[in-house]
Amino acid sequence: MGSLSDVRVQLLAKELEAGQRTRIYDPLANLSRWGLMLHRWRTRKALLELDARQLRDIGLSWEQAREEGCKPFWRE
Repeated sequence: MGSLSDVRVQLLAKELEAGQRTRIYDPLANLSRWGLMLHRWRTRKALLELDARQLRDIGLSWEQAREEGCKPFWRE
């Protein structure tokens, strides 16, 4: 569950204002099929272990977390 820091977002905004091309780094782009499935399995398992406060911090309801966390690892 990757996210951009505030500093990185500000830098990207400045580059866009200056008309520069930006490339957003995607850490999952270079994973193999098995690596991607393992990543999904781990992150979905971790999502199910979050408490109400942690879910609120990331902007998800318990229902949304459960729906995503219960998906099989081979599904997007």
